[in-house]
Amino acid sequence: MNITSVLRRPRAGRARSLRLVACAAFAIVAGTASSAIAPATAAPDFTLHAMGGGANLRLKEQRGRVVMVNFWATWCGPCRQEMPQLNRLYEKYKSSGFVLLGVNVDDDVAKAAEVAAKLGVTFPVLLDTEKTVSKLYDVSTMPSTMIIDRDGRVRYVHRGYLAGYEDNYEKQIRELLK
Repeated sequence: MNITSVLRRPRAGRARSLRLVACAAFAIVAGTASSAIAPATAAPDFTLHAMGGGANLRLKEQRGRVVMVNFWATWCGPCRQEMPQLNRLYEKYKSSGFVLLGVNVDDDVAKAAEVAAKLGVTFPVLLDTEKTVSKLYDVSTMPSTMIIDRDGRVRYVHRGYLAGYEDNYEKQIRELLK
């Protein structure tokens, strides 16, 4: 399908075809985009404020633990869907050396706190209102999740969320906790 053939179609067909062309172009770009964060690379260190006025948290201080860093936003439907599953994993494995850090990228800290409370989040939520850490981790999709081993190396990178992804997360967490 080329653009000339699309433009010759009736208006309704043309709009649908243009959407297909746009989606295909996006898929090609997304599939070829390089990620600064990839498995086997050292996880970039960062320090962020904890929600609720808690102490700052530094990633490097988590060495020796398996760390999941989950970037999320209040406006992200899949993020909200994923949160209870992440909470379950955190509660199940936190006594085994697992840490889950939710990095919220919203500008409105109060809204982030409200959503986290509504979803019953018990893991630490860090605030990236300036988007410095999300840029450092090349976050272009919400949610984005990185699982980091005890030595501080990124082992798994997940972009987006669909129901059932948490089964894969759990398998990867258990593997790294061994």
